[in-house]
Amino acid sequence: METVNSPNLPQLLPTPPNNFVLGTIKGQRPQTRFYHFTISKVQGAPDGVSKPMLVANGMSPGPTIEANQWDRIVVNVTNNLDTRTAIHWHGLYQNKTNYYDGTTGITECGIPPGQFLVYNFTLGEFYGTTWYHSHFSTQYTDGLTGALVIHPTDPAPKNIPKWDGEIMVQMTDVYHNFSQELLNAYLSPSGIDGTPGDEPVPDGGSLNGLGQYGGGGDYFNFTLEDDKTYRIRLVNSGSLAPIRFSIDYHPLTIIEVDGTFVKPYVVTGLTIAVAQRYSVLIHTNQTEGHGRYWMRTLLQSNMFTYVQPGQNVDIRGVLKYASGVKNQSLPSAGADPGVPSRKDIGDMDTASLVPAVVSRPPNPTRPYYVNFDFEDNANGVNLAYINGTSWTPLSGNTTLLKVRNAFLTSTTYAPVGGSVQPGDQFLLTEDSIQVVDLIIDNLDNGDHPFHLHGHTPWIMGVGTGRYQGQALNTANALRRDTMVIPADGYTVIRFITDNPGVWAFHCHLVWHMAAGLLMQINSLPTKTGQLDIPQVIIDQCNASAPGE
Repeated sequence: METVNSPNLPQLLPTPPNNFVLGTIKGQRPQTRFYHFTISKVQGAPDGVSKPMLVANGMSPGPTIEANQWDRIVVNVTNNLDTRTAIHWHGLYQNKTNYYDGTTGITECGIPPGQFLVYNFTLGEFYGTTWYHSHFSTQYTDGLTGALVIHPTDPAPKNIPKWDGEIMVQMTDVYHNFSQELLNAYLSPSGIDGTPGDEPVPDGGSLNGLGQYGGGGDYFNFTLEDDKTYRIRLVNSGSLAPIRFSIDYHPLTIIEVDGTFVKPYVVTGLTIAVAQRYSVLIHTNQTEGHGRYWMRTLLQSNMFTYVQPGQNVDIRGVLKYASGVKNQSLPSAGADPGVPSRKDIGDMDTASLVPAVVSRPPNPTRPYYVNFDFEDNANGVNLAYINGTSWTPLSGNTTLLKVRNAFLTSTTYAPVGGSVQPGDQFLLTEDSIQVVDLIIDNLDNGDHPFHLHGHTPWIMGVGTGRYQGQALNTANALRRDTMVIPADGYTVIRFITDNPGVWAFHCHLVWHMAAGLLMQINSLPTKTGQLDIPQVIIDQCNASAPGE
């Protein structure tokens, strides 16, 4: 499979460095913040290899959205592609605005080519580090992502150190081929490499839009003031690979996990699963390295099922101290030195992440059990199955519209409990407020980062083997919206069905979601049916688009 160049496409614009510098709006009064995104196809070369990309406002990563808790966000998204698109605001609750969640086939049908949709929602109580991305097929693999940072109204907990400045690091794996081509090969009987079920393996990666491949590419640079404390917000916006982040000679103090403040935890490096976010603090007082340091983002190969020729998994950026900014040379070559001054620390262990403020989950009122695995269908295509169903998005309709139409006609779309609706739509339905324990057994031999839309669930338990009543953490459970369900293991999450809407729960490895690894939580359908869904969303479901 060869990379396809499209010389007639406009060229990717450089993302301005100030797109990744944060914090100037903190403390402003609640207000409405307006954005205009134009989604288009361009020719780019994030790691030096030319490739077609899908981007917002001509650049990738797209514009950073920075706001404060309780702000209103209005984003006018115009689709200049020749296919539909939809933007999901990862981690946001979308309370009373489920229709702006941006999930194709679930809350909207996607914006048809040449049309626009204005996403208009309040942030409510949500705050933290997150991101936005296309939720139409595998589009975000081609570059349609951006950072989303929400500052809290209240100060950080007292046990969290203060910081002087904030920066964003958005890291991703990079594919030189267009994702739709890769997806077509992946979902064929022969698979991407002759073995059905083998996921497309990335060629390289990028840090804030820049990477290195085959002697080409470039390095993203930050220059920071000496002897200051900085909060670095980290996002893995990739498609397959977990990524290990570190900065030469600098200990990293973890303080945030997917919007939850955690007790300060000092590490040498941390491995971030796809769609997860962390904040770390660094202090710019190191003497080794002469004021110039590698930021390292190392793609982890545990998900790679074949060898990708020429692959570069070691993607770097440069952090400089202001005192040495006149020195334009790169940091010294060589292996990762780690943090020689701190022999007492190592890499992050997620079991050591403890909420900074005690979070005791309520007692459960409703348990549900699901499992997932991969198997070949009747046509020899390897697909994902949750409780025996493999998801495909509805066409010309959405689950949300079906729930609404059932309410308007005094009927029921889905009974309380687990059910499979037409189109292989597997749902868990609750029409009253319940505290749900969702028990998930992973029957596959690989790790899977799962994301629950509209909620920040408690992670009650994680372990190997099947869940058979093992003890759960009821004293101080971590809350996060994207959790890793380990290979041949289990995870138990707890959430409250108090947010009306239809919410996706899916693997965030894009190839797996495209292969069907998604189910839906149908919360309070009686209230969902009363949501005032904008007519434009209904009309866009009825509109035709090329190829449909």
